[in-house]
Amino acid sequence: MAEEKKTIVLIEDDRDISTTIQTVLQRAGYEVLPANNGQAGRRLIMEQHPDLVLTDMMMPRMGGFPVLEFLAEMDSPPPVIMMTANEGSRHKAYAEMLGVVDYLRKPFAMEVLLESVGRIIGSGTP
Repeated sequence: MAEEKKTIVLIEDDRDISTTIQTVLQRAGYEVLPANNGQAGRRLIMEQHPDLVLTDMMMPRMGGFPVLEFLAEMDSPPPVIMMTANEGSRHKAYAEMLGVVDYLRKPFAMEVLLESVGRIIGSGTP
């Protein structure tokens, strides 16, 4: 029996970045469920139980940190990769304290993203 595709919830408010990441991950065999803010992302996480969450840090209508705080309260939260243009080390330390598995500073190469996703949840193709 074939395995199901790995599911990723992508929380990113920048439409161009979101579209690029979705395309790259889908071509690599992952199912990508996009959300353009943290509130929509939380709903998707609760409904879909993804294998991985990719979230931006700074977004309108709930940024990445409230999403991480929400995930920290779950019994078995999915791993999280945080993406940000923020250079602050305090933000990175707080994200890691909340359980972020990887922290990618924008702009990053799509190969770096694919390597991180693959390391955390394996390949997208069954």
